[in-house]
Amino acid sequence: MKAEEIKNLRIAIIGAGYGGAAAAKALSLLGADVTVYEQAPRMGEVGAGIGLRPATMARFRQWGIFDAVAKVSSPSDYFEILTATGDPIMKDTWPESGDEKQTYLIHRRDFIEALLSVLPEGMVRLGHKLQGIEEKDGRSVLTFTNGETADADLVVGADGIKSTVREQMFSDKGPVFSGEHAYRVVISADDAHGMVVDDNLRMYMGRGTKVYLLPLRHRNQMSFDITALNPDGTWAPSITKEELLKTVEGFDERIVAIARGLDMDTVNIRAVYDIDPVDSWHTGSVVLMGDAAHSMLHHQGQGANSAIEDAGALADALAEAGSVKEALALFQATRKPVTDELQRISRQGWSEEEVNDVFPGQKPTSQQPAAHAKA
Repeated sequence: MKAEEIKNLRIAIIGAGYGGAAAAKALSLLGADVTVYEQAPRMGEVGAGIGLRPATMARFRQWGIFDAVAKVSSPSDYFEILTATGDPIMKDTWPESGDEKQTYLIHRRDFIEALLSVLPEGMVRLGHKLQGIEEKDGRSVLTFTNGETADADLVVGADGIKSTVREQMFSDKGPVFSGEHAYRVVISADDAHGMVVDDNLRMYMGRGTKVYLLPLRHRNQMSFDITALNPDGTWAPSITKEELLKTVEGFDERIVAIARGLDMDTVNIRAVYDIDPVDSWHTGSVVLMGDAAHSMLHHQGQGANSAIEDAGALADALAEAGSVKEALALFQATRKPVTDELQRISRQGWSEEEVNDVFPGQKPTSQQPAAHAKA
């Protein structure tokens, strides 16, 4: 679309998470009139650490926000996968994107705050929970539970795995339980029993349990994530310290010691869900992105990264296509094959034998696993 056409676009983004905030930045840089509607009365992200891949950091550099993110993160050169007892399975560098070669490890809260800090004041409107969308003549009218309404030429549904936009416009199928729980906590590096030695991600796996150790050395902390088989699909289940310790029986004694020392009141406990692929992400003026479009299990570490890639691809499509409708079709054609595959391989989970499958195209064929020891 021509620059003057984009400047006349009124865009409403539903959700101020990673995807929504990134889309707001990318689309506002094109000159569009962007407003973000967030249901929460105030912003606050719990959870743990994530890794922002080289392709994601390349987008941030393009948008002029690389430094805002980099100053609250630690650059990682590689990731390593080990058996439960620490025997090496695989070690590899991150997939490069242009000049970017490192993945930046960051706390979720710091990431959201960094993204929101680069948006113009007033662009994000808190306390706006979407109630309904009515699409008419290529525009949409939004109603919110607080009684307010808004109209837009383009509505971007970035409202997460329980997306109201998806449910009302595209699919009434709900989230799918994976049969796993995730137990996440951020601890002091001083309590990590010597396991914070550099800025690289490590994953230990055995008997259906995966333990992710993600250093946040810029905070003198470590993100500690246990993903374990559990049939309880309650969204926010309760477990005891004893139950948590059972998931890491037989693991490296330092991991067991970390788990034993946790204050359970600080552990974020969630059943792990994704969604089935959605057939279509867009109408003429409404589009899904991020978890609303393709929520995936966290085994690839690609949820947030995929949302950022979506934001960039959506902005690229608007700049390239002749109309909003054409742009949304181009966006889906560009991104959906990628995220369909990421959803598929993320559902595979992890085993030593599946490492090649779950890192497609990233592992040199000449590099074979160093060991296949059974944990």
